[in-house]
Amino acid sequence: MSIAILLLLLFIGVIMIIEGLYLVVFGKNIKLNSRVNRRLALLEQGKGHEEVLNTLRKERAQHAKSKKVPLFSILGNKAAQANIAFSPKALVLIMIGVTIASFLIIFIATSMSPLIIGFISIGMGVGGVFLWLNNKAKARLALFEEQLPDAVELIVRSLRVGHPFSSAINVVAQEMSDPIGTEFGILSDESTYGRDLTAALEDLADRIDIQDLRFLTVAVGIQAQSGGNLAEVLDGLGKVIRSRFKLFRRVKAITSEAKFSGYFLSAFPGVALLAILMIKPNYYDDVMETPVFIPACIIVGTMMLINIFVMRSMVDIKV
Repeated sequence: MSIAILLLLLFIGVIMIIEGLYLVVFGKNIKLNSRVNRRLALLEQGKGHEEVLNTLRKERAQHAKSKKVPLFSILGNKAAQANIAFSPKALVLIMIGVTIASFLIIFIATSMSPLIIGFISIGMGVGGVFLWLNNKAKARLALFEEQLPDAVELIVRSLRVGHPFSSAINVVAQEMSDPIGTEFGILSDESTYGRDLTAALEDLADRIDIQDLRFLTVAVGIQAQSGGNLAEVLDGLGKVIRSRFKLFRRVKAITSEAKFSGYFLSAFPGVALLAILMIKPNYYDDVMETPVFIPACIIVGTMMLINIFVMRSMVDIKV
């Protein structure tokens, strides 16, 4: 009982330490809710457009190589989506440091065998970093998706007053905060230095991996090849994106009660078990030595895992 609580608190502490270290090292540069996006902040420091572009592109591409390594490909994708300022080497060092620290803490505080402690510590290091990256990526993608309809409307207004598409992209980069402000600022700078804007949009869509952004990329690519009124096309696309976003929010609100019920029913057996062991630690002593105790625990654990997946599938409504 005490060991399970220790491991849970240690895992929570791991995530908090990683977040604290990230904030200490990079501070305000990585806040998503800043009114001034990071590209404009770098320009205000007196750096030139080319220097800022090279800095941002280096940060954006630093996790691309890690995607080629099978073990770190998932971490690389999450780090790229979250635009984590930590380099791949830094993430590996954090994993190693957390693993070593977890091993020492568990070894001192418990009497488990070093082999089991080693596996648990590796899970703490790798799992803690992955969960932290996953939360960062989800937050950034959700904010990007929320900003996208406003960005499309801003592009449409710029096109209708006579600005070219590259200038419309620059307007978004100047007027909107992160993450979309910096990302579109990179597109604008790349276009200024000669890169094809459609290809740059495709790279952004592949890295961010949001369906609405892919719609925007396809619309711009088709217009570049066949011509047409891009403002009208993007105006319709913006209305569709905003309608889809409203529908997602409505579905989320409708299914929130069912999701809470699913989370509660999934967590209740574990919470009840912990409560029983806290109130009466010797409650299961009479049956622990019976031959069916371990098989029963395995069956119950398996059923609980199946219950979690079934509950998630029931409330995961595809729109």
